[in-house]
Amino acid sequence: MPGRTDDFGKYGAQGEHGGQATARVLDSLVDGITSPITTRRGLTARVRYLTRSEAGRQAMREAGITVKDRTIKAWLSGKQRPSKANLKKIDAAYWAYRRRNVARYLLRRLNGGGGTRVEIHPLDQSRVARPHQRILEYRSLNIRNWDAIVAAWADRDHGALEAAWIDKMVDLGSQWGKYEYVSSVGFAA
Repeated sequence: MPGRTDDFGKYGAQGEHGGQATARVLDSLVDGITSPITTRRGLTARVRYLTRSEAGRQAMREAGITVKDRTIKAWLSGKQRPSKANLKKIDAAYWAYRRRNVARYLLRRLNGGGGTRVEIHPLDQSRVARPHQRILEYRSLNIRNWDAIVAAWADRDHGALEAAWIDKMVDLGSQWGKYEYVSSVGFAA
């Protein structure tokens, strides 16, 4: 019975941790403002999104934006441009806040109807010498509770995300350790 992988890639296997692969899929499900922050339209849309609620304003404070309301009004009216440092902070605050908002939606979708089926594609062993190769096959698993995975993803906590992935892989039975690292995972929300 395989356990956790201690030295991934030692014999040439390629892939990524299943938690990271899951994060990439969740990232692809998050859409937002596509105009660059450097354009007036992109800046205005982000600032409006962030200033509509107290939670958005809190995201701005967490990102280190400490300007007065009159400065924000000047940004929105086009009378003043934020510094490059503040542009980066505004963009970071926008995506962090957007991620938290989308996380609630994703939880409803992923947990709804008894969970979501995940396709697990095993790691790539093409560079592993024959005596060290494992027998791996494509697997699928219905994850019924996504709370820990989505919370770790929304917080960008990679350690917690990897631990949450392992908690779900144990449901595969005695061979779960073979799927700690994968070439890809797939699911839809």
